[in-house]
Amino acid sequence: MTLSIAMITMNEEANLPRTLDSVSLADEIVIVDSFSTDRTLEIARSYNAKVFVEAFKGHGGQKNSAIDKCTSDWILLLDADEVLSAPLQQHIRELLSSNPTHNAYWINRSNQIFGRWMRHGGFYPDRKLRLFRRRAARMTNEDSPHSTPFHDGPTGRMQGDLLHYAYPTLQLYLEHMNRYSNEMARLTVTRGKTSSNPFSFVWNVILNPLATFAYNYVVRLGFLDGREGLLLHLYHSVYVSWKYAKAWELARKHSPGT
Repeated sequence: MTLSIAMITMNEEANLPRTLDSVSLADEIVIVDSFSTDRTLEIARSYNAKVFVEAFKGHGGQKNSAIDKCTSDWILLLDADEVLSAPLQQHIRELLSSNPTHNAYWINRSNQIFGRWMRHGGFYPDRKLRLFRRRAARMTNEDSPHSTPFHDGPTGRMQGDLLHYAYPTLQLYLEHMNRYSNEMARLTVTRGKTSSNPFSFVWNVILNPLATFAYNYVVRLGFLDGREGLLLHLYHSVYVSWKYAKAWELARKHSPGT
């Protein structure tokens, strides 16, 4: 059975070679780019990828555009900062050379943050549904940057990790969380969770972030990941506060006097 890689990119020249080096098992690489200004397109074409340049339609819409352009029997959806480990590559080869019992498979993702592989605090195994038969799964209409494709049916699990080189520096992490919190704030407003009364405001902006930190850092043993784990869970809880505070502010702009 044939395999397509589906990816979206925007200024990923630093990550793309490492990712594409790990997908030599694929029969096709499809990349939908959002007008990169660095060497992303040059690098992609050097790996014989099929490159399409389109305006960004949101994470779900852009990824669905890449999925729809794939022509192989199976699709592996990847981000530009993710790498297939050797065991995962081997299991994909074995799966596609046999008769797969499911139409979609979950993959364990291992996250490297601030130079450390996070093993606790809910960041491992970070399961993502990424491998599926063509037309068996798609992104939903809910445009979260953290969403995963939806498949309506039984699923399997792959062996081996997907290596996610997420945030090499604290500065990059904070920049991404600022941008993601803007996107999540818009989604939160769409869901109607806008902290419209004083109690929900205090819970979402103050108490929920504190509870998130305590749960991930203490209960889920995030403290075992050292100082990097402390920084990750501290600023992840700040991100939780940001998205609800921004949602409240966004809703107030559209409803003066609230």
